Amino acid sequence: MAESEMRAALFDRYGPPSVLYEAKVPIPRHTSKEIRVRVHATTVNGGELAARAGGLRLLMGRRFPKAIGMDFVGEVVDVGSSVTDVRNGEFVCGVLPRSTELVGRRGSAAEYVTVEPKRVTRKPRNLTSAETASILGGGTTSITALRDVAHLRPGERLLVRGASGGVGSMAVQIGKAFGAHVTGLAGKANLDFVRDLGADEVFDYRTTQPGQLERFDVVLDTVGSDHAAYRRLLTPTGRMVAIAFDTSHVVRSIGYLLTSTVHGSRRVRFFSGNPQRELFTELVRLAEDGEVRPVVDTVHQLSDIAAAHAALEAGGVRGKHVIEVTPDPR
Repeated sequence: MAESEMRAALFDRYGPPSVLYEAKVPIPRHTSKEIRVRVHATTVNGGELAARAGGLRLLMGRRFPKAIGMDFVGEVVDVGSSVTDVRNGEFVCGVLPRSTELVGRRGSAAEYVTVEPKRVTRKPRNLTSAETASILGGGTTSITALRDVAHLRPGERLLVRGASGGVGSMAVQIGKAFGAHVTGLAGKANLDFVRDLGADEVFDYRTTQPGQLERFDVVLDTVGSDHAAYRRLLTPTGRMVAIAFDTSHVVRSIGYLLTSTVHGSRRVRFFSGNPQRELFTELVRLAEDGEVRPVVDTVHQLSDIAAAHAALEAGGVRGKHVIEVTPDPR
């Protein structure tokens, strides 16, 4: 492979996991305001499954090939001339911006990424690259959802749907760190796992109907279906935060979420995170203080990214499927 090339995961059409492949592409150039990072690890996220399958084609368009991957952990190898707060050799973690013009053009499932310094912070001292990658997307999403959107307060009752997944496993821990009483919904095989994360109560989502549950001050939905049923579980001042929608009924699902944000006392908040340094720094603090711990389901190689996507689609995940891109030197 030429020195100007790198390995990256791409896809040439929308479809099943098998459309993903590893290819050689030019190493991205950084501007004077950016840094270049050699990626050690990234993860597979639920939104990427929908993007690859074509659920977001109205946003992503039909220009191929497309890159994939959002979060990353790695070592800074080049620093722009205007950058003063990041140095070569630093180990950092971050997330690529979710700007429309970059969707599908840049991805962190690659040996190098370029990014503005505000999109990274230092890697936690007590975690490996794979462990750090496993907390990034779910951790920053959970902090935003619970602290900034739902304004979760100590003593309030929190319900986490999809409590064993990448976001849910972080939300259970962060909810406890914020002083909430946490109830988790997950598959039967993962109930003890969710309880071990700190949940006060756990229920099998397959055998527990929404009407069998108590009222909650905050509902965090990571699943994307049956929003109306879980919205009815809110107290009169309750807040529901949805970070997913039903990709099999996109228009209807998004329509309900948009309507629910402006009508009724128990409103649904929907957001798509675009985290920056403050969020990463808070997550690193929680990790180094032991208030959240990483949850790695499986570590895959970049060449096996199709298998990683297939594994996440199969369900039953505990935490994150991590992609090792280059060896972690520490």
